[in-house]
Amino acid sequence: MGKLTTHTEEVYPKNPYLQDLLSAEGSLSSDGVWKVKVIPNGKGPTPLTTATTPKPLIPTENIRVWSDFLRVHLHPRSICVIQKYNHDGEAGLLEAFGQGESVLKEPRYLEELDDRLHFYVEECDYLQGFQILCDLHDGFSGVGAKATELLQDEYSGRGIITWGLLPGPYSLQQEPQKNIYRLLNTAFGLVHLSAQSSLVCPLSLGGSLGLRPDPPVNFPHLHYDATLPFHCSAILATALDTVTVPYRLHSSPVSMVQLADMLTFSGKKVVTAGAAIPFPLVPSQSLPDALVQLGGTTPWTPLSACGDTCGTRCFAQSVVLRGLDRACHTSQLTPGTPLPSRLHACTTGEEVLAQYFQQQQPRVRSSSHLLLTPCKVLPPYPCLFSSSLSQQGLIQDDPPTGAAVESIPVLGALCSSASLNQTLGDLAKELTKLDLRRWASFMDAGVEQGDLEELLQDLHSLAQCYQGGDSLVD
Repeated sequence: MGKLTTHTEEVYPKNPYLQDLLSAEGSLSSDGVWKVKVIPNGKGPTPLTTATTPKPLIPTENIRVWSDFLRVHLHPRSICVIQKYNHDGEAGLLEAFGQGESVLKEPRYLEELDDRLHFYVEECDYLQGFQILCDLHDGFSGVGAKATELLQDEYSGRGIITWGLLPGPYSLQQEPQKNIYRLLNTAFGLVHLSAQSSLVCPLSLGGSLGLRPDPPVNFPHLHYDATLPFHCSAILATALDTVTVPYRLHSSPVSMVQLADMLTFSGKKVVTAGAAIPFPLVPSQSLPDALVQLGGTTPWTPLSACGDTCGTRCFAQSVVLRGLDRACHTSQLTPGTPLPSRLHACTTGEEVLAQYFQQQQPRVRSSSHLLLTPCKVLPPYPCLFSSSLSQQGLIQDDPPTGAAVESIPVLGALCSSASLNQTLGDLAKELTKLDLRRWASFMDAGVEQGDLEELLQDLHSLAQCYQGGDSLVD
């Protein structure tokens, strides 16, 4: 008989905030199965109310990792871990585009990704395409670029919509090397992703893509800390959840490919995003009232680090407004009252939106969608909202009640904007000043000075797509 050795491992304690959230929704049985609390008639989980809304047990400034709040069990075959690089620390980081691109050239990672991909594709009744979310500022821009290339080769004709995520300017000003790497990775990522994707959209709360970025963007009714990824990711996720509505709903006739085709004609593969979080509406107002009050200003805050797009030419746009009660969609004026604007004569909310954007930019092709469902902002969504907002995210006339905001109306947009001409052109100008030989990670991954020169040509060509012409309907 051989010796039997028993190894025990201490279970890492679960985030106390997450424990508090889970306790409100159910409990873990002895066999490891999560049991959801049900309402008396057995039709579903108990809804969270104001009285039972969990309170944070830890300071939000200590939250660094998104998985602290992961309440969905990921299927084991949905995860592929890159073992050769560290997530954090001083060494072994995935910090350069070429490093990321080379990961998916290795047979073991390529086979693993292919295996996991087919596992899910075979379960699809109707495969529209693929959404890719990847960091643009580090080596994951290379991973994303190689992944889109593989998808394009194997699933030609399907939509590939890529969202390139960028940090705010907060952590880069005191780290010059990371700032240079961010610039290089972003440029390589945008060029390679746009070549293989149906559409590419950078997402960031930063003001610009340059080495000296502008301050973070401002939302009139949000108080967020740009140094906290917890805050920034919540805002960007809200925008992403809104602008992707057109191809995610069963009731919508628009597919990923159709949306991309509308926005990216004539080589304009890069688009910008924007959102009004929340959409500014007073309880006594209708949608026509709110839009007239906005005047000629752009109704959303830019979220693609391309500067202020107000007054710049737009070629095409897709707009989604969600979370307004149906009674607010059209004018509530008493019959016989003189109409303040043409918007007040519209008979549906869809007509109001279409009329508004036709007035703002008559020669732009616009697609607008109206959705009744608001954006839920219950915990673990961070507490970012002004005290002037009601529980439903409307701007209150009366003094604040102190009740937490539970849902908000959101206006989101994707735009093919002429501002990208200057943004991409400025990015190319800053790259011309760099000597790639000074940055070891790029050289070690097989990137050469000639690759940078080719990149500059591609950036200039991409920038020129946004120059001249007014819109798709010229």
